Amino acid sequence: MLSKRVLAALALAAIGLPAMIFGGLFYFGLITLLLGIATWEYGKIFRISGFNASMPLMVAGVVLILSLRAYFPVLAPAGLTLLVLAAMLWHLLDYEKGRDLAASDFTITVTGIIYIGWIGAYLNDIRNLPDGLFWLALVLPAAWLADTAAYYVGRRFGKHQLSPRLSPKKTWEGYWGGVFFGTIGTAGLAVLWNRLGVSEMLWWHGAVLGASLSILTTLGDLGESMFKRQAGVKDSGTLIPGHGGVLDRMDSWLWAGALGYLLIGWFLI
Repeated sequence: MLSKRVLAALALAAIGLPAMIFGGLFYFGLITLLLGIATWEYGKIFRISGFNASMPLMVAGVVLILSLRAYFPVLAPAGLTLLVLAAMLWHLLDYEKGRDLAASDFTITVTGIIYIGWIGAYLNDIRNLPDGLFWLALVLPAAWLADTAAYYVGRRFGKHQLSPRLSPKKTWEGYWGGVFFGTIGTAGLAVLWNRLGVSEMLWWHGAVLGASLSILTTLGDLGESMFKRQAGVKDSGTLIPGHGGVLDRMDSWLWAGALGYLLIGWFLI
């Protein structure tokens, strides 16, 4: 299991790192593909729970939101508004056809579009900032370092459960190990980029960013666990060996992208 996890992570890095570096359509296409798959997995989780969110509308809506936010940002609020109204129409028709849970289905459809599409779009927004590669090379590693450190520290030293109902294998020891290494690692990256002349960002800026993301991105993981526990499934999918589905990998990225973008705005003020 461990070897599959490591090999899958290396394979993802081999695809993801060039996309981050080159940016543009390459990066946008990869993020859109991943979030589209994650949206489909999200819908499947709730299908198992007995709900019937509109899978086509969710996936198309996420792709539309990502496209508008990346290339026509002024139209993005209007696009989101129309998608919510379209979802209402879709499920009104479903109710008329005899679907008694159409109201619940509607909320799941809208939540999928907003949570994965609108929140996920911050991953593109960061890369499109001035010096976007530098910022992305701080935000995502902060989440990766925290997640990886929490996994290994928890396996080795974990004794006290962090969230027994949502994620029984997560421990407080692993969590704080993730916070420690995420903070130190991101501060180290800030120093490295500074020494290489990539940025003038100070080490303590990296530490603040790393600590904030390490502390909070775990909530994205626990949030997805809430979806899966309700459905009684272990993973969102089986696409990534040793990791589960795409949503299982991107749950913390969603939080990292949104929170990272907001923190970057604070740094730039």
